[in-house]
Amino acid sequence: MCWTHAVLTFATLGAASAPVAAQRAEVMPLASRMAPFGMDLQARQMRLQAMELTMARPALAPQALRLRGELELEAMRLRELEPMRARSIMSEPPAPWLADDPADSLYRLARLALDRGRYREAADAFRSLQVKYPKSGYAPDAMYWQAFALYREGGMERLRQAATVLDNQRSKYPDAATGGDAETLAVRVRGELARLGDSDAAAAISASADAAAEAPRAEAEAERAVAEAARTTARAGRVGSGRAPQAMRSSRSDCGRDDDSDIKLAALNGLLQMDADRAVPILRKVLARRDSSSVCLRRKAIFLVSQKQTDGTEDILLDAARTDPDPEVKQQAVFWLSQVGTDKAVVALDSILRRSNDPQLQDKAIFALAQQGGSRATAALRAYAERTDVPEDMREKAVFWMGQNNATGNAAFLRTMYGRSQSTALKQKILFSLSQAGGADNEKFLLDIVRSKTEPVDSRKQALFWAAQSGSIGSAELASLYGSMPDREMREQIIFVLSQRNDSAAMDKLIAIARKDPDPSMRKRALFWVGQSKDPRATQLLQDILDEK
Repeated sequence: MCWTHAVLTFATLGAASAPVAAQRAEVMPLASRMAPFGMDLQARQMRLQAMELTMARPALAPQALRLRGELELEAMRLRELEPMRARSIMSEPPAPWLADDPADSLYRLARLALDRGRYREAADAFRSLQVKYPKSGYAPDAMYWQAFALYREGGMERLRQAATVLDNQRSKYPDAATGGDAETLAVRVRGELARLGDSDAAAAISASADAAAEAPRAEAEAERAVAEAARTTARAGRVGSGRAPQAMRSSRSDCGRDDDSDIKLAALNGLLQMDADRAVPILRKVLARRDSSSVCLRRKAIFLVSQKQTDGTEDILLDAARTDPDPEVKQQAVFWLSQVGTDKAVVALDSILRRSNDPQLQDKAIFALAQQGGSRATAALRAYAERTDVPEDMREKAVFWMGQNNATGNAAFLRTMYGRSQSTALKQKILFSLSQAGGADNEKFLLDIVRSKTEPVDSRKQALFWAAQSGSIGSAELASLYGSMPDREMREQIIFVLSQRNDSAAMDKLIAIARKDPDPSMRKRALFWVGQSKDPRATQLLQDILDEK
C-alpha cells in the first residue's frame, strides 16, 4: 500500500467513519496480538494497517513509519527469494471434486485430518480409501497423500512406508495427476532417510546428486556442434562474433514448473543436509554447467548454495555472479552475497556496482551492500550515491537503503549530501530516509528545511509531511508555523497535515482558519477538511456558517 494513499484514505474515509475512541477499540486488540518484528510478512502487514488507522495519535506514527521500511525490506527479500526456491511439492489436497464417488466422504475426512496436522490419522484414512474403493477416482492420488502424511509424521519406519507407497503408486498408477510431485517427494523421503542413517537411501541420493552435475551427453554434443557452427560462420565473416545466432541458442526462461530440475534439486538438498562437504563441490559443478537444459537447475542451485555457509560458499557465488551466462543466475548470486559478511564479498559487490551496465545487477548489488553493513560496505554505498554519472533511480535506491541502515554516520552523510544534491527527486528521497532514521538531529534538519526561504517549495512540503508523520512536530507547533508561513503552498500543506491529526489542537486550528483566515481559499480548504471530521465542533461550525446572514 502506498503510504501517501494510506494517509489520504484515513483522512477521507477512516476519520469520517468512526470516532477515535471507536477506532482504538477496534484496532488495538489486533495490534496487541502481533509480535513487534518477529512476525511473518502477513501479520506485520496487518499490524501496519492497524497503525495506519491510529495515525491520529502521534506516538504511533514513528512506529508505523519504521515498520513500513521493515515491510519494504522483507517484501523485497521475498520477491528475490521466490524464483530461487525449489517448487514446493503439493502439500494440500485439492477440494473434493467427485461428489458421486463412493469414496468422496472418506476423502473429505482424510483431507480434513491432514489439514489439521493429524498425520497418522490422515495416512490411515487415505490407505483405507484405496483398500475399500480401489476403483475410485480418488484412489490414484490418495497414495500420494498417504505418503505425504507419512513423510510429515517422520521417523525411520514411517519414511520407509512412504517410500514404498510412492513406489507402488508409480507402478500401479503411472499416469496419476500427482506423479510429478510424487517423484520429487520420493527424493525428499530418501534424503530424510539418508540423514537418519539409511545407507541405501544415502547411496541413492549421492548417485542422483552426482547425475545432476553432468549435462546430458546428447545435449552437450548438440550444443558443442552449435557452438562450432557459430565459430565457423564467424570465421567466414558472415557473423561478427563467435556467439551462436539467437535462433540457434536455446534458453529456458520459465522455471515455475520444471519437474526434472525439482527432482535433481531435491537430491542435491538431501545430500547437502547429509554431507555438506560432499555436496558443495557437486553444487559447484552444477553451477559450472553451461548447457541450456541446466538453466533452471542453476537458478535453483544458487539458493541451496546460499543456505549452507562453508568455506567455498563465497567463491561459488562470486564465480556465478561474474561468469554465468544467464542474467537471472548472476542476479541471484549477487543477491545472496548479501548474506556473506566478508571483505572479499564487499570488494566484489563494489566492483559489480561500479563496472556493471546491467541495472538489475546494480540493483541487487546495492541491496547486498546495504545488507552487509560494516564500514567498507557503507563507504561503497555512499560513494555510489554521490556519483553523478549513474542513473538517478539507482542513486535513490542507495539513499533509501542507507535510511534503513543504522550504520554510524549515515544520517550525517545524508544531511550533507542533501546540500550538495542538485536533483529535487533525490533530495526528496533523502528527506524520506532521514524521517525513517529518526533522531533529534534529523528532526531538526527536517524542520529547518520546512522553514527555509531558499529551498524549493516541493522539498519543503515533503519535509513538512515526513516530519509530521514521524511525530517530530506537534499540532500546536504546526498551528504556530502556519502563522509564520508567507507561502500559500506551504500553508495549504500545513492545513492538510493538520487534517491528518484528528486531535483537539489540530481541530482548533482548522476551525480558526475556516472562520477567520483573511485568504478565502485557505478558509475553503480548511472547511473541506473540517467537513470530513465527525468532531461535534465541525458540525457546529458548518451550522454556524449556514446560519450566517
